[in-house]
Amino acid sequence: MSRPFTKTVLALGSNLGERNDTLSTAVADLVDRPEVRLLGVSPVVQTKPVGGPAGQADFLNLVIAVETTLAPLELLQHCHEVEQKHHRVREVRWGPRTLDVDIIVFGELVSDDETLTLPHPRAAERAFVLYPWSLLDPSARLNGQSVGELAARAADMPDIRPFDGYGDVAGVPATGAVE
Repeated sequence: MSRPFTKTVLALGSNLGERNDTLSTAVADLVDRPEVRLLGVSPVVQTKPVGGPAGQADFLNLVIAVETTLAPLELLQHCHEVEQKHHRVREVRWGPRTLDVDIIVFGELVSDDETLTLPHPRAAERAFVLYPWSLLDPSARLNGQSVGELAARAADMPDIRPFDGYGDVAGVPATGAVE
């Protein structure tokens, strides 16, 4: 018996290599299986690194909404496989990376599991997640609060910039609200 589809929000970021191409192919890779359906893609934003070593290049970030029949830990494994495909190396916490994929919310699930905490424990403080998410889904809420309002209060909001080199991601133009 298969699981029902669950709406999930994923945040993607890259600050090494061909960042926009990486994000585009990563979105395609994430939804290249029948258990994961793409619902929407946010515009790409350029951001300063938050934490980690000094001197890192700026990140490109976006958020996608998907629906999936995968269990949360199966989706996490799938995200890690996509990161590996894009040569992700985990040597320095918050260090530079070719690709980072985080599960922000998985339906209404709240989990304090050591492997996967949901909602993502730092998402409510990070404009690089909240702002593109609010552009994708203006009615989105995290921990009972508007993601747009959370983004406006986030310390990194002044460093968010539109990315001028943005093209369609995975052949899907940035969209407005998702259902």
